Amino acid sequence: MKKHAPQVVFFLGTILATSLAARVFAQSVEEQAVLALIHALFDGMSKRDAAAIKAPTMPGGTMVLMRDGKPTRMAFEAFAERVGKPGTTQIEERIHDPLIRIDNDLAVVWAPFEFLVDGKVDHCGTDLFNLVRVDGKWMIASVADTGTKVCSKK
Repeated sequence: MKKHAPQVVFFLGTILATSLAARVFAQSVEEQAVLALIHALFDGMSKRDAAAIKAPTMPGGTMVLMRDGKPTRMAFEAFAERVGKPGTTQIEERIHDPLIRIDNDLAVVWAPFEFLVDGKVDHCGTDLFNLVRVDGKWMIASVADTGTKVCSKK
């Protein structure tokens, strides 16, 4: 048995690695689907397209924007109309290092963000997205974020 121990360890290690890789791949597909909605929302914001902003969101969903310790709450529809108005400035929101948790039809994404105006960081903070899957389709149910003008340089 001692002489076959390295082969057994290699065999078991290969099975474990294959199983973990399959699980990670399966999770990453779901995570990509969830992140795609968030990026679609951001793309709609950059294009100032109200319909595109609302598309990945659940009707009746809300946003809570924390600024200086004070919450501002608004429906997705109101946010889309506000951001979707034509403007002269170029806006862009970027997240990085997202923490994603998915359990069946519920997903949460927690990620630091930077909001750029004309290519320069205007404010930053943390985004929190709650998503639900309805009839096989992910939708953003709510968004909360913090926002500060004090942002570290990257």
